[in-house]
Amino acid sequence: MPSDRTRLERLITQVFDDSEPTSFGSGWMSGTAGVFFGALAVAGVLVFSFPGVLSTEAFRTQYPIPVLRAVLQVVIGLAFLLSATSMLLRQRKVLGLTGLALSLTATLAGGSAATAVTEVSPQLTLGLDWFVLNLLLFAVVFVPIERAFPHRPESKTFRPGWVTDGVYLMVNHLAVQALTFLTLLPATALATLWQSDGLHARITGQPLWLQFVEIIFLSDLVQYWIHRAYHSVPALWRIHAVHHSSETMDWLAGPRLHVVETVSMRALVLVPIFLLGFDRAALYAYLVFVSFHAVFIHSNIGARLSWLDHVVTTPRGHHWHHAVRPTDKNFAVHLPLLDRIFGTQHLPPGQWPDSYGVEGRPVPEGWLRQFVFPFRK
Repeated sequence: MPSDRTRLERLITQVFDDSEPTSFGSGWMSGTAGVFFGALAVAGVLVFSFPGVLSTEAFRTQYPIPVLRAVLQVVIGLAFLLSATSMLLRQRKVLGLTGLALSLTATLAGGSAATAVTEVSPQLTLGLDWFVLNLLLFAVVFVPIERAFPHRPESKTFRPGWVTDGVYLMVNHLAVQALTFLTLLPATALATLWQSDGLHARITGQPLWLQFVEIIFLSDLVQYWIHRAYHSVPALWRIHAVHHSSETMDWLAGPRLHVVETVSMRALVLVPIFLLGFDRAALYAYLVFVSFHAVFIHSNIGARLSWLDHVVTTPRGHHWHHAVRPTDKNFAVHLPLLDRIFGTQHLPPGQWPDSYGVEGRPVPEGWLRQFVFPFRK
């Protein structure tokens, strides 16, 4: 059974959901998309207005600002057009009016021409820019694919737990500066104690594609055993159970990770990569791959990928890891080969799990309650 909704989820559902159809042509999809793009537009204008506070310092000089301003203008236009379409098609106008209000707010606040109101740049900043860009990119890529090739067609956008998962996505990106510092701390500290110029030269002398493959294999090998430890050690399982508490699998379910697991897993995976000294280009390619692959394997995509199931982890393979039963299977995040080698693969031909989550549903719903859950008796 689906988990209980939080108060915020119930409120949003009461405001935006109704008894009208949600199929194509009903105005529901255009209205929902209009609200989504309108909210992103307002957030984008805020980033341009307060870059010193709301943008990630390490990324500021790398951004193609004219391109991002053009993207913001397109997003504002989409929010307006989609919301107006919903107003025409739907009897209840809440979605359309909300999207129009958000697009108008973004426009009046400066739109794509918004300039910095203040140059204040504190030491600790919020990564609202990183959150907006990732949310826009992931939604544009994965939502249409999930709609076109769904594993569970009945899965709704406003499904139980979506607010909790959205908060995880937001917090993980807003705190990108602090999380990056903590993640890199073990690797950088050990790198100052041990350096091998000869080994680094041999590794960086390899083709970039080969380094990329080596990073994937090495990182997944380390991650496999850490992942198994999180399932085997009771104290660690209470932390990891937060990730498994999601009872609906889609593109938004992946970010549900306790901050302790997020930092520890990433930090330990990066240690051997930094010590071996792989080329930065190969490392960046790996980070891009991980970002998309993590969303992909949790997504509600039911397209048949039979041959790919045995080469790289796919949604069907990872969904079995999140199944209520059997438990403790498919630990490899990228390469199913590791599960075959260590005897933990469970991939019955053509079959999918019946249900997801933790048996008995011990994990409460809501980001704050899940944050304290591992530390309570």
